[in-house]
Amino acid sequence: MQQERCSSSDRPLDPGCLQARDAERSADRPACAPVDFPVAVVLPAGGSGERVGLPTPKQFCTIFNRPLISYTIQAFERLPWIGTVVVVVSKENHDLMLNIVQKFNHTKVNVIHGGTTRHRSIFNGLQAFCSTSNSLTPKPKVVIIHDAVRPFVEEDLLLKITLAAKEQGASGAIRPLVSTIIATSSEGYLDHSLERAKYRASEMPQGFLYDIIFQAYQRCSEFDFEFGSECLHLALQYCGVNAKLIEGPPTLWKVTYKRDLAAAEAIIKETLSRSACIIAGAEAEAAELAKTLQKNLNMMETDVIPCAKESNAEYLSKTQNFIHLSVCQRYMHTQTTGSNFLGVLEMVKHFEDTDHTRLYPVVIVWVQLNMTKQSVDSQKTDELAAFRSLASEVIQGNVLLYGIQIEHTKVPEQWERSVERLTQITVALIRDRNAALTGQLLHV
Repeated sequence: MQQERCSSSDRPLDPGCLQARDAERSADRPACAPVDFPVAVVLPAGGSGERVGLPTPKQFCTIFNRPLISYTIQAFERLPWIGTVVVVVSKENHDLMLNIVQKFNHTKVNVIHGGTTRHRSIFNGLQAFCSTSNSLTPKPKVVIIHDAVRPFVEEDLLLKITLAAKEQGASGAIRPLVSTIIATSSEGYLDHSLERAKYRASEMPQGFLYDIIFQAYQRCSEFDFEFGSECLHLALQYCGVNAKLIEGPPTLWKVTYKRDLAAAEAIIKETLSRSACIIAGAEAEAAELAKTLQKNLNMMETDVIPCAKESNAEYLSKTQNFIHLSVCQRYMHTQTTGSNFLGVLEMVKHFEDTDHTRLYPVVIVWVQLNMTKQSVDSQKTDELAAFRSLASEVIQGNVLLYGIQIEHTKVPEQWERSVERLTQITVALIRDRNAALTGQLLHV
């Protein structure tokens, strides 16, 4: 019932992993003790997601053609100090989960069957580490329990939860209450209210010494298995371990309703649009436009490189957004267009070879700087069709290709307005990541 981890030598790089590259910064935190003991994760993912109101359980709903649970798994997989992620799913979704593990190259995941309730599923996940025959799930010192539909968990918090669990035996994330809690009478009237400042909302992740939480589940009652919801309470009731509570960030929310899926998509879009790479040709006009764009795109981290060849592979792996500048000396001439397409195709081939588009879509904004006075309306139909065909083809590989044409002018005021408009359109395309606009050639 367990699935062995997939293996791959090429892991796609993570653009900040939704949390501003916090994993890369962990070495710069002298205040945090190192994690020098085995840590594992249990993700219960057997729920039906009734409150979302969709036929698909919320953990398998997709954002950018990728299931929500894959984002959550990656939040843990990216951390070198976490060894194994046990995902607990219902029997009917077992094969679906295995396909997700394979498709998105999750290398630390074991998939097992869940139970009829949340607590039964968590216990099943904990029991996976008791199997002496499976070396892929060694017994951890600390186990983190998390919700499969909470994808935005930061390493800072995970470190605090893990270290506190090792020292105290149990730890959990909390958040201030947003609403006042009231009690109602049997007739439906107000009975009393609680003083909100004295209470906190219990959240995930929660961390435990493995022996503590496993023993708690061995001792808990059938009533706990059926109706219980708080793992920290089990550790206190059956093992006498009082958890250390740690306040989590505002991003520590879970997808519960349909509207939360839209909110999660917006967060992912915002994160993916934090950086861009500008690729400019050797022409002086292209270099000048690249520098101006870099200055205008001050809300993003931008690099300018002369071409998209293998020598610049490091830059191509840093981001999911690319602005490819080319100069049209003869407006939309067939040879020029073919050459421009070739540069874009080389980029796409590089992404395919490095698996760069497996987890997140890549945006390529192809900017053509027209140096002639020929009217935009004279564009050849077959050449526009070729561009749309290319966009239609590469979108299958998770690449979103947009086109913008800007007319060069030596009139300073007019040129500034054009470049400003180009910047606005480029930012909108990168942020919106709208697949419906791929293949369109916009004009400035």
